Amino acid sequence: MDVKEQQSPLRVILERAFSIRELMLRTGEDYNRSSTRKRKERDEIYLPQSTFTYNSQHEEDTDKLGRLLAAYLQPGTVFTLDGDLGAGKTRFSQGFARAMGITETVNSPTFTIIKEYEGAGLPFYHMDMYRISQEEADELGLDDYFYGAGVTLIEWSSLIEDLLPLERLAITIAQKDDQTRVFHLTPHGAPYQSWCVQMKENGHLQ
Repeated sequence: MDVKEQQSPLRVILERAFSIRELMLRTGEDYNRSSTRKRKERDEIYLPQSTFTYNSQHEEDTDKLGRLLAAYLQPGTVFTLDGDLGAGKTRFSQGFARAMGITETVNSPTFTIIKEYEGAGLPFYHMDMYRISQEEADELGLDDYFYGAGVTLIEWSSLIEDLLPLERLAITIAQKDDQTRVFHLTPHGAPYQSWCVQMKENGHLQ
């Protein structure tokens, strides 16, 4: 073998060292990109979310909000609904159910806790947590609904805060007078954030 073609042991060691260093750097870059992506996904859920508002001057406006939200529904959608007694939670639920294509009478499931309906495209799970404790609710297998094939709407969700899924659209109703209501929509998670942004861009939310 030609002497010029031979590599000194030191050169071989250095080349291997540089190869190992390059591999470590590339692996580190991939890890950093992966970590950044994971942090972003985490932050989309855990960071404080923007709150959007919708003003309802009469029941037709409340029904319209239900129709707007129904346009985005997909399996596993979760809405939480809170507000004082008489704020209009059940009235909103009824309009929302009609927007899903449900023709049955929808009343607040205060005593049955959960009522199931078949919508035009997706099942509707209507819940009311007013009369049970969080410990009792934890025994109902709520995750089967939250991550199931239908749409879940939970009245008085603040009473089971620790059991709620991370991704959801939180709706709070504030009553101004006999007819006027202000809906505060707080999205938790990228899909719900996207819905609210689109509705704001279309002039429906503030």
